[in-house]
Amino acid sequence: MVFAAPNEALARAEELLGADPSPLHASVAHQVIGIWQRDFGDTRRALAHLRRARELAARADSAEREADVLATLGVALVHAGRTREGLAAFERGVARGTGHTRARVLYRRAYVWWVLGRHGEALEDVRRAVPVLRQADDVIWTARALTLRATVHLALGAVERADADFTAAEALWDTTGQEHDKADAVESRGLAAFRSGDVPAALRLLDEAEERYGKLGTPTFMLSVRRCEVLMAAGLATEALAEADGAIAALDGIGGQSTRKAELLLVAARAARLAGDPQTSLARAALAVRLFAGQRRSWYETHARLVLLEARVATGRASGRMVADAAAVAERLAAFGAPAAPEASLLAGRIALDLGWTADAERHLAVAARSRHGGPPLARMTGWAAQALRARAAGSARGVLEACRRGLDVLDDHRMTLGASELRARATAQGAELAALAQRASLVSGGPRRLLVWSERWRATVLSAPPTRPPADPVLLSTMTAFRELAARAEEARTDGGRPAPALEREQRRLEREIRSRTLHMRGEGSGDGDRFDVGRLLDRLGDDLRLVELAVLDGRVHVLLCGQGRVRRFEAGLLAEAEREAEHVQAGLRRLAHPGGEARLPLVEAAGARLQELLLGPAAAHLGNGPVVVVPPGRLHRVPWALLPALRERVLSVSPSASSWLRAKETAPPPGGRQVLVRGPGLASGGAEVPQLADRHPARGGAVPVSAPTERDGEAACADGDGGRTAEPDDGYESRADARPIVLEGDEARVPRVLRELDGAALAHIAAHGTFRADSPLFSSLRMADGPLIVHDFERLDRSPYRIILSCCDTARFASVGADELLGLVTALLPLGTAGVVACSAPVNDAAVVPLMLALHKGLDAGLSLAEALRDARAALPGDAVHQATGWAFSAFGAA
Repeated sequence: MVFAAPNEALARAEELLGADPSPLHASVAHQVIGIWQRDFGDTRRALAHLRRARELAARADSAEREADVLATLGVALVHAGRTREGLAAFERGVARGTGHTRARVLYRRAYVWWVLGRHGEALEDVRRAVPVLRQADDVIWTARALTLRATVHLALGAVERADADFTAAEALWDTTGQEHDKADAVESRGLAAFRSGDVPAALRLLDEAEERYGKLGTPTFMLSVRRCEVLMAAGLATEALAEADGAIAALDGIGGQSTRKAELLLVAARAARLAGDPQTSLARAALAVRLFAGQRRSWYETHARLVLLEARVATGRASGRMVADAAAVAERLAAFGAPAAPEASLLAGRIALDLGWTADAERHLAVAARSRHGGPPLARMTGWAAQALRARAAGSARGVLEACRRGLDVLDDHRMTLGASELRARATAQGAELAALAQRASLVSGGPRRLLVWSERWRATVLSAPPTRPPADPVLLSTMTAFRELAARAEEARTDGGRPAPALEREQRRLEREIRSRTLHMRGEGSGDGDRFDVGRLLDRLGDDLRLVELAVLDGRVHVLLCGQGRVRRFEAGLLAEAEREAEHVQAGLRRLAHPGGEARLPLVEAAGARLQELLLGPAAAHLGNGPVVVVPPGRLHRVPWALLPALRERVLSVSPSASSWLRAKETAPPPGGRQVLVRGPGLASGGAEVPQLADRHPARGGAVPVSAPTERDGEAACADGDGGRTAEPDDGYESRADARPIVLEGDEARVPRVLRELDGAALAHIAAHGTFRADSPLFSSLRMADGPLIVHDFERLDRSPYRIILSCCDTARFASVGADELLGLVTALLPLGTAGVVACSAPVNDAAVVPLMLALHKGLDAGLSLAEALRDARAALPGDAVHQATGWAFSAFGAA
């Protein structure tokens, strides 16, 4: 009962002890309390109860009872870090027990061997226990033993054997009422899914296990260890570090198991290193090494030493001694059969290369490179990284590029198993080293064209395919509706009282976590074999007049790749770090200019624009010609207001996350019907004044306009606005409109479900609404509608986002730079969904000054201009004062429509 209903078991045991039981029954009660304290409470109290249980078993003269208690005591002692005493208790338990009882003792000793990382001994004890448990028809303990054996197989990388044991154990659990063990089985299946490379399934199963544990009141420290591993593989290292540190604090608060603390410290150290915090990684890893050593857990101690070495290298402490240390770690991991052994060999080889020890480097890298042919995706990428470094050391640029190509192909296939755009973006970080190696090799040996190809190979790759559509999940839909309502109430409370509402905001954050969690569970569709970038195709599309400027960053310096007139030329510009600092100064200046009284800063902002041009374009600025320009910046320069640069100020100018993305936008056909949608959200200082003016000046147009009929995908959208949606004619799905003016949604009609229905498949959408960028969670960046925020997750539910979108509000063109060179935000969410062009703003702007800019922009669109052409003309038509000039510079045209 202590595993099926732990709190009830604890109460029953305490009740029994109060009734003056016999020594035999008292021994059982103390053992139950000891198990509860060991797993859910204070380890010291657990040891006291278990020692008392053993004394009572001896007094009852029951060798079988004493053997069983000794096994439980042995587990508790090992978890307390007293490994020698714990193993001695098991020796006595095996000697005292017979038959069925001894099999149970052997199973628990096998568990301890697994905790200690001694997998051979664990498998041997399980081998001895399982036949006896089966013969005794002990379903529960047989299922536990099979689950443990599967977990050991996973630690050794034997995924198929683990799957077979997990399947057999699960069939047994279905016949029992052991809810804790069933939750453990779900957790174990999550671990198996992770080891086989299925990150979404792993996240889903671990979340399910946590829910089951929560109903039992069971602490989830081991689950936290496993979830942290999955989060790191998904590129969410910062979240993994926060979860691990939180679990460590909770464990310390209850005086919990020392073994679990050491494991949490290890994953925290790995997460900190991946999150770019080597000092924190050093501290966590050093403590983990000490704890594991004291617990006599060599397997784990060796893994912790690997992380410690990686953290030291990240802090610039590489030395000859560290080559030997990394090699020794690699040898020990290989002797253990640990899948992490190639990582240690790669580390030894990388340090040796940095020291110029080419012979040593080749020896270690050759060992690491063996993993490229098998195993999970990240292990194969480790092998290809080692192979690329071998080729670089041998002076073979061709070998470097081939290894990098093969490694990034593995990453592409892995990314496409991920359905959520956030996971796809963050996962690209795992290919950053391969991409950088390829760029350097192509710069040295292949000329500008090859550098362009490799710059595109890892730039904005998430935009190469639409994210998986969220499932028609009623729980997800209802959670999003509840989130929207709560966010609206929280915003209203802040507006009315001027103070936040903590209770509402806490619940809002909880709902955000639930939405995000369910979204991360989505599995990807298709493979990574998308269209490969073709320089010739790009140059054909550019023709003689149009120029595309792609900025590549190598070793901190900006390289300008100028494409047009049938060729690609390369120019060196300034340092990326200096350009980033200058861009932040410009953003601060634009914020000041958005308000009256800041006119004196206008010359300073213009001078900063000239400095930015020198840093970002360098000598290429003199070779742009006279035609339109497309700028393809790296992710870290997404906040640059490109129209401020003198060489671009008077041009038709558009921005694209990648040349491939621009090509797709250029070749995207507009939808039939030309339907336009104007949306005005609440709370704008200008009242969204351009919307009614735009509606009034459009002449009536004949023709058919697509009608958005509600579908199952809309969920609550089908009836949320009270009219049930418009119904399409049965013949062709179009409705003839005598007055084909734009669809205008404002006031109570500007509610998220109605807005999404009208946006789906529109030719042009203009949204005047407050924008909020969430740097902490970019896919919760939002536009404020009448019923609450319209978030990026909402847009991802569209069958086809509008062909052109104009977002006339602040911060809609802000992004979070994640992964290798990916951007998460509102604009980048729209581009893979069918949108070919967006006008959006990268800085706070003056609402009143936006109105004439938007009216002039639409005037150009009505005349048949593209978004970039119309925006250029709209800027020129603005008054010459500082507020209007800053407003014009803050807006950019993205894409090619």
